Order: sequence, then C-alpha cells, then structure tokens
Amino acid sequence: MSNRRHFIRNTALGIAAVYSPMAFSWLDPNRSIGISKPRISLAQWSLNRAFFAGDLNPEHFARIAAEDYQIQAVEYVNAFYTDKGKDNAFWKKMRQSAEDAGVQSLLIMVDDEGELGAKNDSKRVIAVENHYKWIEAVKILGGHSIRVNAFGKGNRKQLKGALTDGLGRLAEFGKSMEVSVLVENHGLHTSDAEYMVSIIKEVDNPYLGTLPDFGNWCLSAEWGSIQNPCDEQYDPYRGVNEMMRYAKGVSAKSYEFDDLGEETRINYQQMLSIVKRAGYRGYVGIEYEGKYLSEPDGIRATKKLIEKTWEKA
Repeated sequence: MSNRRHFIRNTALGIAAVYSPMAFSWLDPNRSIGISKPRISLAQWSLNRAFFAGDLNPEHFARIAAEDYQIQAVEYVNAFYTDKGKDNAFWKKMRQSAEDAGVQSLLIMVDDEGELGAKNDSKRVIAVENHYKWIEAVKILGGHSIRVNAFGKGNRKQLKGALTDGLGRLAEFGKSMEVSVLVENHGLHTSDAEYMVSIIKEVDNPYLGTLPDFGNWCLSAEWGSIQNPCDEQYDPYRGVNEMMRYAKGVSAKSYEFDDLGEETRINYQQMLSIVKRAGYRGYVGIEYEGKYLSEPDGIRATKKLIEKTWEKA
C-alpha cells in the first residue's frame, strides 16, 4: 500500500564497520560514472503487508533479505519496532542476527515521531528528541543514517525557518553519534527538491543529507506517491538530479511492470543514469509498492530491472 502513514495508523554495514558521512565515499568527488555494478539493498517496506499481517517476523528481516532475495544490505522501518526504540539489547541482537546472515544494516526509516518543521517551538523540540532513540538504535546496528520526514505547516518562509531549526538540531545530535539524518521526498513541500535542498544548504551540516525516492513527487498530497492521482507533480528526474548532491541513500521505488520487465511509471534507465552521473557509490534500495504483483515477485522484478539497467544507464 502506497500511503505509508494511512497504512500504519489503520493497521493494529560493512558488518564490522560503523559508517560516518566523513568516512564513507558516497559521491565520487570527480563525478565519475561511479561503480560498475549496482550495490542493492532492500527496504523493509517492500514486505510491509507480510510483516503487518504477521506472516513474516520483522526480527528476521536481514535473514529474509539474504536467503530469499540474495540481498546483503537492508533498510529497516521503525513502524515494525515501535516498542523497541530504546531497547539497546534488542538492537544488539538485531545486529548480531544481520551479521550472522552476512547482511549490512544501513539505516532506519522513521515515521510518526512528530513534525520536525512544527511552528510551535516546544512541539518541534519534542519531535526532534523523539528521533534520538532511532539514531541511537542505528548506531548500535552499525548503520549510517536514519531517514526522516520534513513535514510542518505554514507558508514556505515560516516553514523553512522551522525546518532549518528542527533538522539542524537533529543533525547536530546525529553528528555527535556519527549518524546522518536523511530527508526523503514524501509529498507536499518535501517533494519540491529545490526548496528542500535550499534548507539543507542553510543548515550546512555534513550529517544532514537526502534519500531521493524515484516515485514520491506529488506536491499536492502528503507522502507524495505518483501511483495515486496527483493534481501537481514535481518533475521526478529533475528532483532526483537536484537531491543527488546530498544523497547518502537512493530509494528505487517501483509500482508495476510491463511484459518486458520495465517499470510502467518510472524510466529506470533515466533515473539510474542520473544516479551514476552523480558519482554515487552507495546503495540503491528496492522499495516495491505495487498492487498487482505479490511482494516477493515485485522485489525480484525490481532487482532484475536495476541489474539489467545499471550497465547501460
């Protein structure tokens, strides 16, 4: 289901390494073509229906990625661990489980922890502090980042000030833990890449970056999926291009596929060309949200498309 918040509300690294933005070569400084083969990770949301239904155990995600899909890097979603945020022993166990499976834990996608761009100062501070536990959790996992939403209300000028403060505060905490804070395009103003990049420049902290998503470019709806009807859309290719300068993750969103295995809404060759031209050397994360293929089939179709397209992109 593409609307993550609606679904959640209505449904009861190098393995031994700790990555930091200063140590990991996310972008080639010479903007080369990057790596010859794609580094593919699996976003946990790709299996959200199975996890929410109880058909799969979220604690086994790393092993599932490795054994079922031959993917050795994963991106967790906090919605499946809402009562575990501060449980350090749990995250140590999860790290060991991933290491045993030969899997790198890259990041945690964080939702529903408050508006980092809230107009009210105290509410904004609470939202910032609500995210701390996920930074601490990903640190234990040996990951490099959390992914956040940059929501808030007000006109663009007010919102920019609030987001600069909220994201800036959170990035400072991330810096103290050597964990990055990544902003994803998730609808409304967050899908205005030029606007969001201007905020990242204003904050000017190397621990604040982006996680561009191929599919979330609807400016008229929260969460921004282009799978749904949209009154106003930011150009997806322009948006990914603008966000790549600060990217420490890439979300290869997919919805449906034609008989040739091509994504029907997103030109993967064009998207992956943008990623490669940026000199990006991180992981490209599979995030399948389709309605017609099963989740396993959608993941495999996306993986095959990335692998097929990368070399010629």
